[in-house]
Amino acid sequence: MDMSVVAARGLVLLGCGKMGSAMLAGWLEQGLDPTYVYVLDPAPSDWVRGIGVHVNTELPDAPAVALIAVKPQMMGDALPRLQALGGGRTLFVSVAAGTPIAAFEAVLGAGSPIIRAMPNTPAAVGRGITAIIGNSAGQAQLDLAEGLLSAVGQVVRLEDEAQMDAVTGVSGSGPAYVFHLIETLAAAGAAQGLSAELAMQLAKATVAGAGALAEAADETPTQLRVNVTSPNGTTQAGLEVLMDKETGLPPLVAATVAAATERSKDLSRG
Repeated sequence: MDMSVVAARGLVLLGCGKMGSAMLAGWLEQGLDPTYVYVLDPAPSDWVRGIGVHVNTELPDAPAVALIAVKPQMMGDALPRLQALGGGRTLFVSVAAGTPIAAFEAVLGAGSPIIRAMPNTPAAVGRGITAIIGNSAGQAQLDLAEGLLSAVGQVVRLEDEAQMDAVTGVSGSGPAYVFHLIETLAAAGAAQGLSAELAMQLAKATVAGAGALAEAADETPTQLRVNVTSPNGTTQAGLEVLMDKETGLPPLVAATVAAATERSKDLSRG
């Protein structure tokens, strides 16, 4: 990632909780000098205070990027602190769920380049995936945002901001669905006679390993499923329950993602 623009003009991080800290750690690991970073946070962690970034100090006049990582309910109080940076020279990148680009334009000015991003919590271990969409932001600014966000995982670009609600329903909320799958898989193993500890170890490793295989393999997940399913074998017996079109996983996951997507739409409307 080319950090020369950031080095020349600085980077402001508004909010440095779990997501902000994960991104900051990724940038520092990639060689970003901490003296280029200005953190605004009402309760910075000891880690943030000790890594050499500027904490709650005066901001540069026109930083290259202002990354907004506060919780949506804190946006009304926090965002005005960046109002003076609006107008065009500073690129704003928001990772706040449910806050549309129009809401930032209302505070920062319609001439401000704004990129809305939806990361997810595996960013904490560098395995996140983030979807981005911009307003008037140009190609170079999208590239800069992608470079910054790729510090914590993959980045994809959307064609329309309306797609962000579905992204929220799939990858934004999706880690929680997978965590619950691990919980239920472990509980089912314990119900079949395994100790709770062993069942949990098996469930975690199985889900993590299958996910890694799905990403690394040339075959599709469908083909990987077929590969492990012997005719009339144990996997087929389990899949006949799981893949039932009326009572199995397909309708349940469809309803789950639809519910999360609809809630995202509701939050975006305020």
